[in-house]
Amino acid sequence: MEHLTQVLFQLFVLLLATKVGDEIFKRLGQPALIGEILGGLVVGPAVLGWYQVSAETSLFAQIGAVLLLFEVGVQTRVGEVARVGATSLAVAVLGVALPLAAGYLTGSLLGLSVEGRIFFAAALTATSVAISSRALSAFGALSTRSGRIILGAAVIDDVLAMLIVAIAVGLVAGGVSGGRLALLIGLAAAFIGIVLVGGTGLLRRRRSLLTAPRFAETPFLPGMILMLGLAALAAQIGLAAIIGAFLAGIVVGESSERRALEAETAPVAAFFTPFFFGFIGSQVDPGAFGSLATVGLLLGVTALAVLAKFAGAFLGAIRDGRRRALLIGWGMVPRGEVEIVVAGLGLTAGAISRDLYAVIIGMVVITTLVVPPLMGPLVRRAEPEALAAEA
Repeated sequence: MEHLTQVLFQLFVLLLATKVGDEIFKRLGQPALIGEILGGLVVGPAVLGWYQVSAETSLFAQIGAVLLLFEVGVQTRVGEVARVGATSLAVAVLGVALPLAAGYLTGSLLGLSVEGRIFFAAALTATSVAISSRALSAFGALSTRSGRIILGAAVIDDVLAMLIVAIAVGLVAGGVSGGRLALLIGLAAAFIGIVLVGGTGLLRRRRSLLTAPRFAETPFLPGMILMLGLAALAAQIGLAAIIGAFLAGIVVGESSERRALEAETAPVAAFFTPFFFGFIGSQVDPGAFGSLATVGLLLGVTALAVLAKFAGAFLGAIRDGRRRALLIGWGMVPRGEVEIVVAGLGLTAGAISRDLYAVIIGMVVITTLVVPPLMGPLVRRAEPEALAAEA
């Protein structure tokens, strides 16, 4: 009973701290996830020491990560890609390729292992759909061509990032060799391809499938069963559980019950995901930034992440004109949920150090803060009808 009391108290402290941080940052008009991370940092071992990681509390964090990626998947609209297909594909591929290459080369210069380089590179690749869509929506640009290209590219972006993460996790589990790398790429691509093509195809033909079982009073339960099943399968074959959860979300997002599923998943995710972001914050040692070398690394990594993503997305969109390419390039810069998950996986696997982990989290925070202020002028030049509609 004493152990249970301790676990419950730890969960209480972490949840309260993250929601206080959430409230403060929302009032400041900033992303809530930053407040939740800072809440975990404050009550974590490095500052107040009120929250200590245990097997039970870290399990809540892992469930939070799985639910977070499931929710991202449900909100991912595969159809958005088709509407602006060629441009979105070019933006996504170049927007992943440049940060990936830059991150891998930088990891080599930092002396990281092959696995560490891949985790570090993967942590620079994916755009935060939540931050980008929030910024676009604030300026009425979500439904413009630029907005659709950004969101469509972000869908492809996330899938490519999950493929890279799958390879990194597999390499950590089984070691590095040319044959194993080829096997992992094939396995990850096959798993993602089969689930995406087969699952979304089935749900498009039978959109009411989630409510077909008699036990399914709502679409939530079948959705959770699929999420847990694919997450477990992904983990079993050597990939990350979050990949299965993300794919499950995309599949059920094709159901006619998507909106009901989103509404029913939201409160469950709202309970569990703060444990994940708080756990992430608790693992950051602010003392790492007492070193000028680490601060310099943070600034360098942030500049690399911004420039590589901006350049790749800009080049991918240049055929739409320079003004629109500038908006699309900047709209692809913010990092968020996926990078935080990747950083956590890399730290847990021992592929990256705590200092580098803190640098990646710092990069995520900076990119989410710097993007929205510049979106207005760029939207005004590239999509003036959006601001006119808002007026």
